[in-house]
Amino acid sequence: MTGTPPLLVFDLDGTLAETAGDLFAALNVVLAQEGCPQLPVEEARSLLGAGGRVLIQRGLAEVGRSVTPERLEELFSLFLAHYNAHIADHSFLFPGLVPSLDKFEQAGWGFSICTNKMEQSAHKLMKALGAAHRFRFICGQDTFGVGKPNPLPLIKTIEASGGTLRRSIMIGDSRTDIDTAKAAGIPVVAVDFGYTDLPVATFNPDKVISHFDDLWDAVAEIELVTP
Repeated sequence: MTGTPPLLVFDLDGTLAETAGDLFAALNVVLAQEGCPQLPVEEARSLLGAGGRVLIQRGLAEVGRSVTPERLEELFSLFLAHYNAHIADHSFLFPGLVPSLDKFEQAGWGFSICTNKMEQSAHKLMKALGAAHRFRFICGQDTFGVGKPNPLPLIKTIEASGGTLRRSIMIGDSRTDIDTAKAAGIPVVAVDFGYTDLPVATFNPDKVISHFDDLWDAVAEIELVTP
């Protein structure tokens, strides 16, 4: 393959990995600190996807509470400390991901991550799951000072990975990812097993898949600009 190699940019939580158990464990530590009842992990899929601070705000709203911006930062520090200490107690890569990456890699594709996790947590999780080395660049919510759905972190991730917008595809699980990709002007494949309050097809991604075994065919149907 000559010219600029094509690039797949993945979201992390709910896309690459099932992380709800560990994220909600950290959220419940925060809720306990505020004297609030615990939330069942079954509620995770409608609350996750926008980063830790928003998760805390959404979790508090679920139990009829809110906090000042200053208190939110204190709770976010507590959340991060617990989460980073237990980052992969219950998390795992989704089935079919590794063979799919192998197939794309053999065909000359590169991979990166653009997540609303904090960058340190994203690196720590992917290392714990044994997959950090597969990705050229890992961008967190704090890497470029802004998170998704602002397209800047996605655009900067592609640049840092040696890719181009015309040769990149986003893979995500939520409206946030779909809106980010559209704002950046690149195609997006949505997985339907992640974290979203409505079916991802509602947000009109280019393709929807239900298993990573289907990613190759979905990407093949998207026409990228030739090098």
